[in-house]
Amino acid sequence: MSRLFYQSRLPRPQLARAEGIYMWDVHGKRYIDGSSGAMVSNIGHSNPRVLAAMQRQMETATFGYRLHFQTESSEALAERAAALAPEGLGRVFFVSGGSEATESAMKLARQYALARGEAQRYKVIARTPSYHGATLGALSVTGYAPMTAPFDPMMHAMPKIPAPRAYLDGLDPGDPATGLHYAQMLEDRILEEGPATVLAFIVEPIGGASTGALVPPAGYMQRIRQICDRYGVLLIHDEVMTGGGRTGRFFGADHWEVTPDLICLSKGFGGGYVPLGAVIARDDIVEAVLDQGGFIHGHTYAGNPLACAAGLAVLDEIEAQDLTGNAARMGAVLKDRLRDLMQKYPIIGDVRGKGLLLAFETMQDRQTKAPLPADLKAFDRLVEIAYENGLIIYSRRTRGGLSGDHFLVCPPMIVTEDQIGEIVDLLDRSLTQFMAQMPHGALKSA
Repeated sequence: MSRLFYQSRLPRPQLARAEGIYMWDVHGKRYIDGSSGAMVSNIGHSNPRVLAAMQRQMETATFGYRLHFQTESSEALAERAAALAPEGLGRVFFVSGGSEATESAMKLARQYALARGEAQRYKVIARTPSYHGATLGALSVTGYAPMTAPFDPMMHAMPKIPAPRAYLDGLDPGDPATGLHYAQMLEDRILEEGPATVLAFIVEPIGGASTGALVPPAGYMQRIRQICDRYGVLLIHDEVMTGGGRTGRFFGADHWEVTPDLICLSKGFGGGYVPLGAVIARDDIVEAVLDQGGFIHGHTYAGNPLACAAGLAVLDEIEAQDLTGNAARMGAVLKDRLRDLMQKYPIIGDVRGKGLLLAFETMQDRQTKAPLPADLKAFDRLVEIAYENGLIIYSRRTRGGLSGDHFLVCPPMIVTEDQIGEIVDLLDRSLTQFMAQMPHGALKSA
């Protein structure tokens, strides 16, 4: 028995090696990493140039505490990150993961309000469903009941508005009126809370695990920017999953040319080679906080030179191989293939996403959008069937974590068209097996 414990007792084989989009266990079985782990391994596994860059850094120094030294790799990575960000966001704070990035952004926003003499601003409005991290601060802006409910007494839950799930509400996502409809919910909530008390609005430009690659309706992203400006509310883009080129643009919000005040970045930023993340902030926000005595926050491994060296090498690979472009091209191919499966399997009710951040959602009925029976646990069963077939995909409960099932298909950005064929073939086989195992009448009962 392993001494380790995680979420459950679910057994998994020991990993022997990984290369490209493939992974092998110690018994020699091959798996396709169809979800890039947890949407992390954007450039694939065991990239030799990234490993070489890490080796070079290890030969120089593996740790230099940020209060004691500047390091070449952290300074260079901060410069690269700022250059990739929208104009005006030129300051970078490194962390080790997405939850830390969310916490850091919220704490920086709060200290900025204090520096401006706006101590009454503390509320961070978020959406439901949403996921912004597993720490208590990040959970306070997360709208996903199974993850938040056990800890409700321990944290200050923040105000929520509905995520713009137009497809479930029977609205046309391509109609700008739909985007304005959902954005108005933000303005209404700001007014309800009292504009002087609202600090920030945090949003995933394209939904992650909680909403399954939800693309906002037309006009939504632009409108929420206008609303935040109107009431002096900071706009935080959680790009932990979308940042790094996965959606076909380096940042997910680049699809709408909207500039936030703060960006949270992780996952694909380090590519799975090291724990790495960042907050990229407006220059004036940072200067105001530093003028008031400094940012009261930090993590021991922030700006670790080895992590930053790996991050630089990951960015080099993204640029040298045009992986952002490949994500756009191969994402279009994969999305078409998933839509082909939708025609074959009546339980697939929606296919959505951008680039290689894609998902499909299962339903009893496409017209009514009724979910599969919750006790069927489709989100678990299909993942396990696929895993047995050598395909790794990622799932969550669609409707606040309580019902509905969606599956993220997000292979590394190096994926080829032939490899997409392999992924879809295994998914096709897995769906056939899942349908065969469904209890009689499961599609007819709520």
